[in-house]
Amino acid sequence: METMAIDPRQQAHELIDGMASGQLAVAVGLLRDIVDPDAQRLASIPYEDEPISEEEERGAAAARASFVLGEGIPHEEVLREFGLTMEDWERMGRTPLE
Repeated sequence: METMAIDPRQQAHELIDGMASGQLAVAVGLLRDIVDPDAQRLASIPYEDEPISEEEERGAAAARASFVLGEGIPHEEVLREFGLTMEDWERMGRTPLE
């Protein structure tokens, strides 16, 4: 009797469909690590490992308030400070990183 080759993608879907939610969470973590090996390392980095000073908190609050009021700096102006144009920005977005 001839056995049919099982498509690995289909087999993975079938296995995932049969998992309990706890198993599924573990599987998702493993798959994420396989697809993006840096994800686990990045996920383990503390969000903020130094205390935030009152001065820093006041600065952040002022920046958020400025943003809400529409007082932000236009993207083009920030790029200009670095000697870049919007065309440069678009080209960088299409250029793969090494």
